[in-house]
Formats: sequence, structure tokens, C-alpha cells
Amino acid sequence: MRSTPGQPSCFAWAVGRVLAAVDLSSVTDDVLDYAARLAFAMNIELVALFVAEPPPDFVGYEAGPQSVRNSVAEHLREEHRVLEKKIAALARTGLQARPLMVQGAAVESILKHAESLEAEWLVLGSHGHGKLYELLVGSVADGVLRGAKVPVVMVPAPARKAPDPDAP
Repeated sequence: MRSTPGQPSCFAWAVGRVLAAVDLSSVTDDVLDYAARLAFAMNIELVALFVAEPPPDFVGYEAGPQSVRNSVAEHLREEHRVLEKKIAALARTGLQARPLMVQGAAVESILKHAESLEAEWLVLGSHGHGKLYELLVGSVADGVLRGAKVPVVMVPAPARKAPDPDAP
């Protein structure tokens, strides 16, 4: 936030954006809800960023067989429609919001777009896969936390129900 000349910083006006990194999983609605509340409170734009996986590499093919490219393209279009629908619902509340969909490595793409969009806040979900998973595979949340230059808000995944010991 920047303050106008002659005003104390408590009267700062907000610039920038809230960047919500979403993956269209079960935590996405919670991430968007929290990011929307933050954007409303700061009177700034919300950008919902979805990072799709990069195109698969095929040995002997430049871009993969046509059938695979068509399938991937249709899948990306459907993901984009879902994201646009969620953002349209937020925009109907009066929030300035827009979707952004890119392909690439998740951590690098999130950090790059946070900087290029001049995000003041990053909001993302944590799936809580567990220590072994994070050790073997890594965690987008951990990578973003380590590389972010702005505050990061982590929204926990919905609590998983423990199995009912009396269930048949």
C-alpha cells in the first residue's frame, strides 16, 4: 500500500491485486472465498490464477500425436470454463475479479505472475498430503512460501472425515 502525500500511512490507498492460485480441487472454493474477502477489504482486484500442467513430452514427436493434443486442448477448455464460471459468480457481487489460466510449472508460474501482476497478497490452498508425500513429490505451497516476496495466506483443505469404526 502507498500513502498519499501529507496523509499518515493508516490512510494508505491500495494498489496491486490479490492473486489466488487455484487448482480446481476441493479447496478452490475456500481459497476464492478467502481471497475475495481480502480483495473486498482492501478494495483491490482479485486475479484467480490456474496453472495447468505443461504439455506432455513425447519421444519422437514435437507436440505429441494429434489425438492427444485434441484431448489436452478440450480438457484445458473445460478447466477454463469452470474457472470463468467461479469468477463470474464473484464478479456479480461487485468484486473486481478476473481469471487467468497459464501452462507451466506451478511454483514458478505463481511466483512469476505474482510479480508481474504486482500482487500484494498470495492466497493458495494447502492439501495436507503429509510429510512423506511432500518429501518425495514436493509441495507447491512450500515452494511458493519459500519464494514469495509478498504475504502468503494458506487456506487449509477441508478436514477429512475419519473412517467410522462401526461402519460395515
